[in-house]
Amino acid sequence: MAEKAVSGMLRFGLPLGVFLALVVLLAIGLNLNPREVPSPLINKPAPAFELPQLHALDRTFSPKSVAGQVWMLNVWASWCAACREEHPLLVDLAKNGVVPLYGLNYKDRREDAVAWLKRFGDPYRLSIHDFEGKVGIDYGVYGVPETYIIDKSGVIRYKRIGPITPDIVQQKILPLVKELNGNA
Repeated sequence: MAEKAVSGMLRFGLPLGVFLALVVLLAIGLNLNPREVPSPLINKPAPAFELPQLHALDRTFSPKSVAGQVWMLNVWASWCAACREEHPLLVDLAKNGVVPLYGLNYKDRREDAVAWLKRFGDPYRLSIHDFEGKVGIDYGVYGVPETYIIDKSGVIRYKRIGPITPDIVQQKILPLVKELNGNA
C-alpha cells in the first residue's frame, strides 16, 4: 500500500514539480529587459579597428584617434527603422556637445547612408563605413541601433541595444559621461 502511495505521488507530483519550475523560469524570463542584454565587452577595452570614413573614403578612423576622451559610438544604418526613431535624439545630443558622437554605419550601402544623413541631419563628428559588418561582429552587435559609451582609456562602460530614449539619455548616458569625465 505504501508503494502505491509513493508511486502515485511520483506519477502526479513529479510532472507537477517540473511544470511549476518551468512556470517560475518563464516568469523570470518575461520580466527581463531584452535591451539590457549583458555584454561581455563591458569594462573591457573596446576592440581596435581602422575603417574608412563615410564622407571621405580616402581617410580612416580608429579608436586611437579619440584616445584620452570619453566618446559615444552609435551603430546605425539607413535601412533601420529604429535608427530613424532615435535619430532626432542623437541630433539634439550632438548639439548640446556633452559627448563626442561617432557613427558606425553598419552593413549599408554608402550612397544610401550619405543620402540618409543629408535628409535627416548628421549628428556625428564623423561616421565610419562598416559595409561587411566585421567591426560590428567584434563589438558584439545584435542589430541596429546600438550605442556604446567608451571611456578615456578606451574601455567600454555602457552598451545599449535598440534605440536610445530621452529617459536613457537623462538617467544613464549623461550621468555616466559626466562621471567618466570626472565631473561627478
